[in-house]
Amino acid sequence: MALTGVQIFKLLPKTNCKKCGFPTCLAFAMALAQNKVELAKCPDVSEEAKKTLGEASAPPIRTFNLGVGEKAVKMGGETVMFRHDKKFFNPCALAVNIKDNLSDDELAQKASEVAASEMTRVGQKLRIDAVSIEYASGNAAQYEKAVKLVADKATDAAIILNCKDTAAAGAAVKAIAARKPLLYGAVNENAEAMASIAKTNGVPLCAGAQGLEALSVLTEKLQGLGVSDLVLDSGAKTAKEIIDHNTQIRRSALKKNFKPLGFPILNSAIRDDSIFEASIAVVAIAKYASIVILSSIEKWKNLALFTARQNLYTDPQVPMQVEQKIYKIGEPTAASPLMITTNFSLTYFIVSGEVENSKVPSRLAVMDSEGLSVLTAWAAGKFTAAKIAQFIKESGIENEIRHKELIIPGQVAILSGALEDKLEGWKITVGPREANAIPTFLKSRAS
Repeated sequence: MALTGVQIFKLLPKTNCKKCGFPTCLAFAMALAQNKVELAKCPDVSEEAKKTLGEASAPPIRTFNLGVGEKAVKMGGETVMFRHDKKFFNPCALAVNIKDNLSDDELAQKASEVAASEMTRVGQKLRIDAVSIEYASGNAAQYEKAVKLVADKATDAAIILNCKDTAAAGAAVKAIAARKPLLYGAVNENAEAMASIAKTNGVPLCAGAQGLEALSVLTEKLQGLGVSDLVLDSGAKTAKEIIDHNTQIRRSALKKNFKPLGFPILNSAIRDDSIFEASIAVVAIAKYASIVILSSIEKWKNLALFTARQNLYTDPQVPMQVEQKIYKIGEPTAASPLMITTNFSLTYFIVSGEVENSKVPSRLAVMDSEGLSVLTAWAAGKFTAAKIAQFIKESGIENEIRHKELIIPGQVAILSGALEDKLEGWKITVGPREANAIPTFLKSRAS
């Protein structure tokens, strides 16, 4: 049974040292009781207390890394059902499934697509995180060969071994054990053998069963066999099943502290229709999946899924924003236009997209407005003539251009006079009120 905050407090040092980040040991104990912090945050807790508090200090959803190195994906560790309660912390991993019966050239090509999937959005580098290698050939030697080839080509990606054959799985895990692959193939019939492989090689194991009751029985069995890092596959396939199963798993772990379901979730979104597959994947991302497996990774699909994931795993109380700096769009020269806007990510992407559509190489000065849009920032006093002038002066842009003209958003045309006073020698031009008029505006100036 979980301990109360007061019971936990009695086992803490009671020094109120603040090393844990809380003002008092009691405050830390209350947070620990609510699974909002880990016991490791207290550097002075005794070994005896650690043992007693083991269950109370463990996160409700097991936390571990998928893969190794800088690109490893942290899974689990979530503490809320809804992001407005706090926020979601560990974005789910997106994985592409590759069958081992493809030719060497096809395997290499698909693995290379994973390595080349990275793109930048709102200042974050986004990518396909993992490769799932499916045992489709029925040949253990072929599977091991395919696993080695894919692991070699997709150097930074996490590896998921989608294989229920214990002999083939054992050889494949041993071949790439240093990459800490996820062994995806434990079912009731092979539980003992799969648990032994996972435990011997120190890799996480995915438990698969049809329905939550059977899944709970299987995870308890695997834990009893000494496997701690587990991933759950409840057999959910349709959008309805994914929402239903994943919600029940999350609620059981967080609200009822039901340990057999306190693990990250894997969903397969694989479909023959790419648009349908993307739709199912978005449902899984939105409803608590830690790993989503896809059949293909076209760029349009990646962008849609990256965007959905990024929006869900941001702090709802903090606006999404991009870095303050002057961005080059195209290959601007010293004579190219200089425009300015705020650093609210949506504003930046809409404006930069329209500038790009114009085909007129330009510079876009993005000013820190604490993530507010143009009108909101102006009304809040964060996008004023004085602040804009200071940003332009400190940016050093005068050394890169041979004109002194700044194009401001039409919605804040009122700032033009004050800006000309603050930026001595500069010409302030009022641009369009709406972003969709930017291409016509820039083209007319270039002609």
